[in-house]
Amino acid sequence: MRLNPKYIPLLATAAVLILVFGTGSLLYPNFGTPRVIVNLLGDQAFVGVAAVGESFVILSGGIDLSVGSMVAFVGILIARLLQAGCDPFLAMGIALGLGTVAGAFMGCLIHYFEMPPFLVTLAGLFCLRGLGFVIHPESIGIEHPFYAEVLPQLSILVAPKAVLPFTAMCFLASVIVGTFVAGFTRFGRYVYAIGSSESSARLMGVPIGRTKITTYALAGFFSACGGVVSTFYMQSGNPASFVGLELDAIAGVVIGGTLLTGGVGFVPGTLMGMLILGLIQTIITFNGTLNSWWTKIVIGGLLLIFIVLQRLISRRAV
Repeated sequence: MRLNPKYIPLLATAAVLILVFGTGSLLYPNFGTPRVIVNLLGDQAFVGVAAVGESFVILSGGIDLSVGSMVAFVGILIARLLQAGCDPFLAMGIALGLGTVAGAFMGCLIHYFEMPPFLVTLAGLFCLRGLGFVIHPESIGIEHPFYAEVLPQLSILVAPKAVLPFTAMCFLASVIVGTFVAGFTRFGRYVYAIGSSESSARLMGVPIGRTKITTYALAGFFSACGGVVSTFYMQSGNPASFVGLELDAIAGVVIGGTLLTGGVGFVPGTLMGMLILGLIQTIITFNGTLNSWWTKIVIGGLLLIFIVLQRLISRRAV
């Protein structure tokens, strides 16, 4: 029985995840403990949530470079609203709404004006970063009772000395929602069709414009969700934070087996890709003698390997 080529990157991701986790467990006795695993999920949560939205954009054959700026913008917006006495749920709702609208606006520019996604979202990166500094030029600590008293109670004890934080639950929930939307809805099938071949999708009657705009709106929503989760994690908002986070999100998606050309990939692969990035950083932390920049070097090498793998798969499929 011949294996479908679209599953090869996902299987490669799973193999790398097992290899990295196994290596860390062999090198360091406490590496494979539940506490390390739940901390890993919590630390990667806000990047992972944003990466789920990035997965849809890349599946459609596009790219979104505004992710890091969106997360920072939402974080400082929520912190400023809470500082002004706003209800936390209202502040989060405003932030999610603005993120979705911003994503939809970029999607409209890309579709109606036939502009390259790279340039449109790059402009979004600068605009959102600037708006964050307009809201407040410095970091704002969040001291609302909801963050100090309610959020800690939402954590779950999953093993002795291993508490699954609410941020990790948000990450896992976003993966579940993203998996359902991509794999079990008409919209998800449209995204795959456009990513595989936009001209063929148009001939099949796929609503190209509506799907593209919805895809970028969804990416904006997930990026804004990542900003909300970042406030849970950091207990603050900072307009200067998360520079380059969009590159981590893209790396997680690609290492997770999603083709940069679009049309092939799975949201659970993004979860595995983000875990691989976190595991690499954790191994270097456990080592204690390596410079933290080795994390970027190893991630860059993995990214090149997966891009080459994708290229080989694409050539075989032709």
